Order: sequence, then structure tokens, then C-alpha cells
Amino acid sequence: MTDRISTGNPGLDLILSGGLPRNRLYLLEGAPGSGKTTLALQFLLDGASKGEPTLYITLSETSEELRAVATSHDWSLAGVELFELASAEEVLGPGREQTVLHSWEVELGDTIKLIEDVVERVKPTRVVFDSLSEMRLLAQDPLRYRRQVLALKQFFVGRNATVLLVDDLTSNGGERDTHLHSLCHGVITLERLTLDFGSSRRRLQVQKLRGVDFIAGYHDLAIRKGGLAVFPRLIAADHDGSFVGDPVSSGVDALDALLGGGPLRGTCTLITGPAGTGKTTIALQYLYAACERGEPSTIYQFDERIGTLMIRAQAMGLDLQKHVDSGLLVIRQADPAEMSPGEFAALVRAQVEQRGCRLLTIDSLNGYMAAMPQEQHLLLQMHELLAYLNLKGVMTLLINPQHGLVGTMSGTLEISYIADALVLLRFFESEGRLRKAISVLKNRSGAHEDTIRELRVDSQGIRVGDPLREFKGVLTGTPEYIGSAHPLMEDR
Repeated sequence: MTDRISTGNPGLDLILSGGLPRNRLYLLEGAPGSGKTTLALQFLLDGASKGEPTLYITLSETSEELRAVATSHDWSLAGVELFELASAEEVLGPGREQTVLHSWEVELGDTIKLIEDVVERVKPTRVVFDSLSEMRLLAQDPLRYRRQVLALKQFFVGRNATVLLVDDLTSNGGERDTHLHSLCHGVITLERLTLDFGSSRRRLQVQKLRGVDFIAGYHDLAIRKGGLAVFPRLIAADHDGSFVGDPVSSGVDALDALLGGGPLRGTCTLITGPAGTGKTTIALQYLYAACERGEPSTIYQFDERIGTLMIRAQAMGLDLQKHVDSGLLVIRQADPAEMSPGEFAALVRAQVEQRGCRLLTIDSLNGYMAAMPQEQHLLLQMHELLAYLNLKGVMTLLINPQHGLVGTMSGTLEISYIADALVLLRFFESEGRLRKAISVLKNRSGAHEDTIRELRVDSQGIRVGDPLREFKGVLTGTPEYIGSAHPLMEDR
């Protein structure tokens, strides 16, 4: 169908491939607090902004409550006609005292008649009916309720109105009404999830939409000032792109040599090792070199504070602040307790598509994992995100902390398989000092060194030494010295 009507929400319109087919009946369902009223108001306000007559029929909330919701988003309902059943007397009239018919039969019949009268008067092109739970209670009998809903659908046929029926599921024991699903042209479900810690998560799913190729599955959303922020699920295959594939230099020749000149654009490099080995420092070196070349870069910090990061970079002689001031470098502090994975993917897309980001760093994957309720979802979403970045020619650096200091290391995630290059950092003991070693375990995009070299990070920046040929068992943390020379680097 080509004749579409916007929902008033850009993210939802993207999921629906442009919006809702016009002049149809739709169901918007979800538990209280999931964002139904906010989305319904966005739908009507979009129509009002285009000069369309709109109508909000409320059986559950008062007009004052609706205006309070609108005020919280800085909205004005001046262009929206509000109709509420303010009192029982208005609905029941003189028939409420009679005894021949059950009172609920009179209530429901008069309620439907009032709704039909106001629709004939306003002649709206967009209608919100909030909520079906009240009608279900008035009907008492399921068969009578379904007949009335069908009658409402038939009433709107030919009246050039797109109708949104809201159901909060409270009068149905929290269960979805499958009859309504078959009756409506489309069904949109909102959910609110409470995690063990942090803010609640909200998500959206289009259950069905006849004649439209929509994006299926769950999509994260958040209620913000100004309405619902919907983050469509990222599907890498939907994004065409190409990249040159040239090496990305860190500005340190010895470091670049480990990866045959540097990681290639459109690839992902995983830097893994225990805390304190220099994972973030190496990432900062790549970011600084990219900014020096005039390439927009971004780092998302899940663990370390931005102030600490800047102090560390300054101690290495890297002036990140000048690139932050120029706009070439964006440093974002990410709070996993408040950010959903869908929102994070949307932020990354904005950096790539709006800023032209060429180098992206995520520090660290442990912090990113904290934003996920289940680990398997992390691997799937990270795979899609990396595939998208690869298609866009972005060089990605992932920081993956491991448990332990020396000897056998372990991590909470087995994610190395999705990386194109894997850089391993280790502590080892020698001459009464704790030293660092660096090696490259794999590089899908080209050749790499198979040597183990010493790594030093000091006021001179990053230094990579000669291969540790005089040692055996460096990766165990307690190597054996088998040479006669002194191969280690000294302080400067």
C-alpha cells in the first residue's frame, strides 16, 4: 500500500516502512506504564500539525490527566478534540433506575451511541479510543463485547478515519485478546520490563500489519521528554556500503608492524588482557593518530570516567582535548544501568551516518554486557553492530578485560570469534619487576607477526620492544630466562 499515514514517531515509521496504511483500524496494546498514551498522543498531534481533525475518546483517563501528560512533554492539545465520559449520569441517563434490562446493557449501548454522535460531529481523520478495557467491563459478556468492537469497526468504514484502539490488558487478566488481533488491520504491542537493577526497559513489537513488510522482532524504546524514542532493531544486511580497506596507522611504527601495517578499515580489532596492561592506552593511541589525520573518531566509555581518561592521555603526551574541542573526537560516557542495547546501537549509527565517524572504540565489553539482560543477546547484537560498522568502512576497537593478573586468564565473554584481529596483552615477571608483553593471535585481513614483544607505556608514550627470544613461557606470567644478553627495555 502506498497511501500511508505517519504515526508521529520517526522510529516507529521506520519499523513500519513508512507508516500505517490509511483508513484502517489498529490495536495498540500493552500493560500500564508501557507508553501507550504517549504514543497515541504523538499520533494525534502529528495529524493536528497537518491541519487534520483529530479525536481522542477516553473512557479511562480524564481530560485533565491527558493534558498533564501533554504538559510533561511540552505539548499543546489545542488541535486535538478530547471526548471523555465525565459522569455515570451522562451515560446512563434516566434508564439507570429501570429494572427490565441489566444496567450494563444500558451503559454499553448509550456509551457507543455517545461515541458515534461525537464522531459524526467532529468528522476526524485520526481517532484514538482509550481504552477497550472499559468497554470490556461494560459489556460483561465476551460475545457482546466482541460484537460491539466489530460494530465500531463497521461504523468507521467509509468515514476516512484511521483508528487506534488502545487496550491496557487490565480487564483481561493481562492476556492478549486474540479476537482483537484478527479483527484489526495491525497490532502494535508495548512492553515494560523490570530488571534486577537499574531503570526499567521498554520495548515494542509489531505483531502484524497486513500488506506491509515491516521490521519484525523487538525494538527498544524509551519515554523521554518530547515523546517516545523508538530504536529500530539494527539489521546489518539492510545497509549497503563499501570500504577501501587500507591500513589504519597508530602513529607507532613498531605497533603497526605487529599487524602488517595496522588494522584495515572495515575490520574489528579485539584488544584483550588483564586490567592495567594498557588496552585502553593502545586504543587512545589509535584515536589520537586518527584525529591527527583529520578523521572523526568516537569512544564510548562504559567503565572509566572521562576525566581519568583525559589525565591518562595527557601523561602519555596525547593532547586529546584539542581534538575534542575541534569536534574530531567525541567521548561519550555510557551508563549501562540506564541505556538499552537498542539505544546504544542507535547512538553508534548516528555517529557513523551524521558525523562520518571513521574509528570507533567500545571500552569495554564487560560494561556493554551489563546493559544486557541475557548474554546470548549481547553476542547477536554485537555481531550485527560490527557487521554494520564493517559495511560502512569503520575501523572498530573492542576492549575486553580478562580476569586474573598472571598465568591463565579467563573472560566472561567468548567473543573473540567475531573479531577480525586479536591483540593479546599479558603481564610477566622478570628481574623483580612486573612487565608487559604484546602479541597478535590472529589477523583475518592479512599477515601479522607471531612474535611476543615487550610493551612499555610511560611518559614517552607506547613503546614496543624486540621479540622476547631469550625467554620461555612469557604467556604463563612466570617465564624462564634462557639467554645471555639483556633484551628488556629500560626506563627513559
